[in-house]
Amino acid sequence: MTQWQAHLPYNDLPNLPPQQDIETKNILKHCIAARAALAQLKQAAELIPNQSMLINTLPIMEARASSEIENIVTTTDKLFQSLQLDNDNTDIDPATKEALQYRNALFQGFQSLARLPICTQTAVLVCNAIKQPHEMTIRQTTGTALKGGKTGKTIYTPPEGESIIRDKLANWEKFIHESDDLDPLIIMAIAHYQFEAIHPFTDGNGRTGRILNSLLLIDKGLLSLPILYLSRYIIENKADYYQLLLRVTSEQDWESWIIYILKGVQETADWTVNKINAIRQLFEYTRQYMQQYAPHIYTHELLNLLFEQPYTRITNLENAGIAKRQTASKYLKELSDLGVLNEVQIGRDKLFINLRLMNLLRGNENTFEAFTR
Repeated sequence: MTQWQAHLPYNDLPNLPPQQDIETKNILKHCIAARAALAQLKQAAELIPNQSMLINTLPIMEARASSEIENIVTTTDKLFQSLQLDNDNTDIDPATKEALQYRNALFQGFQSLARLPICTQTAVLVCNAIKQPHEMTIRQTTGTALKGGKTGKTIYTPPEGESIIRDKLANWEKFIHESDDLDPLIIMAIAHYQFEAIHPFTDGNGRTGRILNSLLLIDKGLLSLPILYLSRYIIENKADYYQLLLRVTSEQDWESWIIYILKGVQETADWTVNKINAIRQLFEYTRQYMQQYAPHIYTHELLNLLFEQPYTRITNLENAGIAKRQTASKYLKELSDLGVLNEVQIGRDKLFINLRLMNLLRGNENTFEAFTR
C-alpha cells in the first residue's frame, strides 16, 4: 500500500472497519451521551399527535443548512414560500430550488427504506434527486480533485475507476450492515467519512452523505423520522468538519472525527428537542386563542394546517376540504385580523404566514410573543 498523497487518486483507501481501536473510553463516553439525547428526540417526535408538523418543517431547515455548507445559500422563509408557489415560477431563485431538491431527496431516501436497506442504489437515488435534472451515476471520469477554497491547492484526490469505486462502496455497505458489535452512531460516523472519501459522484457527495446519515439512524431504529438537523452543527463547526475528515485520511485519526460527530448528534438532538417542545407549546397556545376569539371558524384540521404549512394560501384550505374558496379566504383574513397570521403578497400569490412559528424555525430562540387584539 502506497502512502497517501493529496495529488494522487487514493485508490488504496483502506477498507472498513478501521484497523485501530474505535471504541476508546472517550468515544464510548460521548456515545452514551449522544444516544441518550437521540432517544429523547425520538420520544419528543413521537409525542406530537400530528407528525406532519415535524416532517413538513424540520427537514426544510436541514435542507437549507446542508446546502449552505456547499455555499448554496437561501433562507428558511424563501423555502417555505416556494413550497406554495409554482415550481416554474420565475420568482424562485436557483439556490432555493436546489435546496428544495435536497428536501425532496431526503424524502425519497426516507421512502426507499421501506423497500431496501441503505446501499449504493440508495446513494444514487438520493444524489439524482439532489442534482435533477442531471443524471448522476457512479463516477467514471478522471481528474476529480478537492481543492482548498482560498489557496486552490489540491487537498485530496478520491479513488478513480468505476470498478474500484464500486468495490469501495460494496465494502461501505457491508460495514454498515454487518457491524452489529458496534454502536450505530459509531457506524454512522465511520460510514460518513468513508462515503466522502470514496466521493462516488462528480457532484453532490457532501449533501448525499449528510442525507445518508439521517437514513442510517432511521434504518438502525434510532429515529422514526428524518428530523435530526445535524447540518446546523456542521455549519457552526465547518472548519473542524473538513479538517477532521482530512486528519482521518492523513493520520488515521479516527477518534477525533468520531467524537466530533457524536458531539454533533448530542448537541443537535438537544437543540431539536427544545425546538419541538416550543412548537408544541405554540400549537396549544394558538389553539386556545382561536377557540376563545374565533370559535366559529376553529377546527382541529385548520389549526393543524397552519402548523404543517407555515406559509398558507387559500388553495391549501380548499385542498384539505376545510372550506371552499370564498369561505377559506374569509377564514384566513379573520385570522390575520386576530394576529394569528400575517398576510403578504409574493409576486402574484397572496400568502398567510404563521409568523410565530416561522420565528421559531428561523433561529435559536424557543419563546414566542403573545397574541394582541
